[in-house]
Amino acid sequence: MIQKTLKWIAIIFAVLIALIYAFDVDYILKGTRVIYLTGNNTAYLSDYKHFDNRIIEPSPVAEPWAKHNKYNTIEETEELAAINKLRETKAFLVIKNDSIIFEKYFDGYSESSKSNSFSMAKSITVSLLGKAIMDGKIRSFDQPVGDFFDEYKTGFGAELTIGDLASMSSGMEWSEKYYSIINITSESYLTDDLRSLILKQKIIKKPGQKFRYSSGDTQLLGMVIEKATNTNLSEYLRNNFIIPMGFENQALWQLDSEENGMEKAYCCFASNAKDFARFGKLYKNNGKWNNEILLDSAFINKATNPVFDTSPYYGYGWWLYNYNGKKVFTMNGHRGQFVIVFPEEDIIIVRLG
Repeated sequence: MIQKTLKWIAIIFAVLIALIYAFDVDYILKGTRVIYLTGNNTAYLSDYKHFDNRIIEPSPVAEPWAKHNKYNTIEETEELAAINKLRETKAFLVIKNDSIIFEKYFDGYSESSKSNSFSMAKSITVSLLGKAIMDGKIRSFDQPVGDFFDEYKTGFGAELTIGDLASMSSGMEWSEKYYSIINITSESYLTDDLRSLILKQKIIKKPGQKFRYSSGDTQLLGMVIEKATNTNLSEYLRNNFIIPMGFENQALWQLDSEENGMEKAYCCFASNAKDFARFGKLYKNNGKWNNEILLDSAFINKATNPVFDTSPYYGYGWWLYNYNGKKVFTMNGHRGQFVIVFPEEDIIIVRLG
């Protein structure tokens, strides 16, 4: 009886495997192995260990953060401590006037521990766009995506601009879900060929009309930048931001596969709280790092202001808020990754977990 049951289980399993490959959803097997069999139900902070990554070496001239004269003299409130425990915070960093005033790490994490950015990487990819425009590799936000990919030369695709991708208003057919493995977002996370997957997605609505959050938009933007600059995103990032901003630690950017070598432009940049904070400082200081202009101030202003009246909470790659009547802009990532910038107060807060 037991042998017969095991035989039927084996047959059912074999049929399921065959169906998965027949319907071209073999990414489900990878997702099962990487996510579910590790005890998770969605992507997690250290899952970069299960993917191919492009290594990004730190700056040869590291620039450590200064410490504030009140460094770690202000303790967590009871309320904050309770939230950090409940939400499983791994790093909490506060920078005032470009000096660290508070930092704390949890559960074995340290100041140099790598952690998955998730969608905070979208702000990084948009920064690469700003640099590509400065370099003359991309004409402007208004340049058609069809200049780079023939797939966008007809229908609504012919109206699609690079700015539409950066503002998430492409009209692309896309379902943004993180807790179901059978959907395009999960497939993009697990596929070994992101370029082919993204170029199959149709533009089903008129672009540039309204904000609709879509990782597909940022991935296509990354592909445009890659093609325009004729270099991979990691190299372009290192040369133009990692080195001049004095990154202290090695970073990783997840790839679809070593063979195809496409960064997941919409997510999955593994770094640490102090180095993530550098992007907050760059935008707080209107694109200047020390005395060097890394991004045009007009670009910074455009990125950190709303594109559409109907979505005042999003600019180009950055989330926008108002706190006590003052402007706040943030890099946001799945499961509570944040770089929060209070420009008027000269404060940057990083929370990872």
